[in-house]
Amino acid sequence: MSRKIRPYLFYDTTTSVCSTCLHPVEVKIIFKGTDVFMDKWCSAHGAERVLVSDDVDYYRLCREVFVKHPEMPQTFNTPMQYGCPYDCGLCPDHMQHSCLSIVEITDNCNLNCPVCYAESGTHRELHKPFEDIIRMLDAVVANEGEADVMQLSGGEPTLHPRFWDILDAAKARPIKHVMVNTNGIVLAQDPAFAQRLATYAPGIEVYLQFDSLRAAVHKVLRGADLTRIRAQALVNLNAAGVSTTLVVTLKKGLNDDEIGAIIDFALTQPCVRGVTLQPIQDAGRVEQYDPRVHRLTVSEVRRKIAEQTSLFTLQDIVPVPCNPDTLAMAYALKTADQVVPLTRYLDPQTLVEGSSNTIVFERDETLKKSMKEQVFKLFSTNHSPESQANCLSELMCCLPLIDAPAGLRYDNVFRVLIVQFMDAYSLDVRALKKSCIHFALPDGKMIPFESYNLLYRGGEQLAEIRASIAQQTAQRKGARKVIPIGAQ
Repeated sequence: MSRKIRPYLFYDTTTSVCSTCLHPVEVKIIFKGTDVFMDKWCSAHGAERVLVSDDVDYYRLCREVFVKHPEMPQTFNTPMQYGCPYDCGLCPDHMQHSCLSIVEITDNCNLNCPVCYAESGTHRELHKPFEDIIRMLDAVVANEGEADVMQLSGGEPTLHPRFWDILDAAKARPIKHVMVNTNGIVLAQDPAFAQRLATYAPGIEVYLQFDSLRAAVHKVLRGADLTRIRAQALVNLNAAGVSTTLVVTLKKGLNDDEIGAIIDFALTQPCVRGVTLQPIQDAGRVEQYDPRVHRLTVSEVRRKIAEQTSLFTLQDIVPVPCNPDTLAMAYALKTADQVVPLTRYLDPQTLVEGSSNTIVFERDETLKKSMKEQVFKLFSTNHSPESQANCLSELMCCLPLIDAPAGLRYDNVFRVLIVQFMDAYSLDVRALKKSCIHFALPDGKMIPFESYNLLYRGGEQLAEIRASIAQQTAQRKGARKVIPIGAQ
């Protein structure tokens, strides 16, 4: 008798949340063709299937190869009581410290973007009190000791009346690299602002919202044509010599065909050190977004980079080991006359996997170990951009086939980073436990980006879920112990 065969391969199980009630649910990870899905089932709201990757091989690379020992924070801030993701920030069950800390200094913004995970805008006039911001900065330092990267965000942080005092306070603390997350309006309107930012170098960078080269895309994502604003902001940043990353919010079918053009454009800008690509997640204010239609996975974005640029191939874009499910990165060396992709020369899969060596000119086992360590340092959001440039410089000594510039500096580094923030549909607790991008709060907590936007920004639904879990726990504690027959 022949048996029916399920039309997929069962790979693993994990935990997620129901996208309707946000209560914990079990998940099957399945492979169907080249796609990877999460099959979720909630006793209250039924089944749902979510695409998490369109490349089985890349998904397995993230799960089985790009794995490193977790790095702990200096301290944990909350006890384990309700289970992940209801105990944030950070609880002892969290597997990664804060590679990037975010300090939101205002809810106010000079735009009312149709897409905004913080739901900020002109209607929200609250600036965070300076004393609260100081407590947030101190929380970053308490958890990290010496923090590598911290981002001032909002709202629009450049609107805070004490912006420069806040920047002074950040620079006075052991924080190696400060990023300013901005839409660029103030930078475009006030060249002196960019010039003043430059006085905080080294260790200062502008994280510039740059979604498209087309006006129509700006109107969909930002509610206004910001083409002139973006161009003028870059003119002022180039003139001031302020290191800048272009940050692209991606929506499938809207601007995912521009990835290559934006990377090519970024390479023409002297101040730009790289491009960060962030697919939209269902959080905050998200107008005209259907997660079943407009969702982009890391594997899709990775493939589009390779298809749309002549600079990077698929092999150049590898998982970031601290959280390989949600982060991928590629590096290139940028000199006056050429741009050379670096990743392909490192063969990071072999180095991280520790299997047979395929870099023919690298024979020494000590050198092999050194290269592996440098690759882990380089491909990690744990390091500031300047320290990553130093890692590159050390790697050059190991790679004689590459003609690296003498005295390699941050200016010579060009990086492309894919950052996929999970939402209620795609949340995988295994990946959440490795989240390394955390919001700092005035009470000393550090909360992972995904769980903060999903449960802690507002917190009304979180309180209900905690109460339900606490009630179930109390019932289990009070349950009568049953002794099996014959065990007396």
